[in-house]
Amino acid sequence: MGTQIVNKEELKQLYDRDFYLWVMENLELLKNKEFDLVDWENLLEEIEDMGRRYLDSAVSFIAIILEHLYKYEHFRENENMGNSWINSIDNARVELEWLFKEMPSLKRKAQQEIDLAWYKAVKKLVKWFRKPENYHLAKKYFDKLPTEQDFPKKCPYTFEQILEYEAWIENNT
Repeated sequence: MGTQIVNKEELKQLYDRDFYLWVMENLELLKNKEFDLVDWENLLEEIEDMGRRYLDSAVSFIAIILEHLYKYEHFRENENMGNSWINSIDNARVELEWLFKEMPSLKRKAQQEIDLAWYKAVKKLVKWFRKPENYHLAKKYFDKLPTEQDFPKKCPYTFEQILEYEAWIENNT
């Protein structure tokens, strides 16, 4: 498969028109060591974005764990409440474990993003209380609809707890 692109400008235009073809063309150029024709600007940006996507995924999984762990520990009304939160925590932990196994350096970077994950978790907690079926919980625990200021500013869990803490077992043994 020979490259169809004859100059850098054509390749740069292709980036916006047909991303898949742009990838294949750059791949072919790199394989053929035709480095002078590669669209380096967009290629470097895409490589950076690839790494960021994995970190964003890890932060999202951590935020899910934080949200549901916090709900489980603070807002359960009865023994049956929270089973879906446990499932969500377990599923997010499996995904994190896979990401960290495949990309070990991601674990260290994700650990540095706990504050961002907590921020996202608090946003979701506030939204959760704004759902009509949870108004009674907002009244019971806050005497109003809570805002971000009603939750801890700093994440109340360590990275180890995010990965391993099982409140449903710890509190029942």
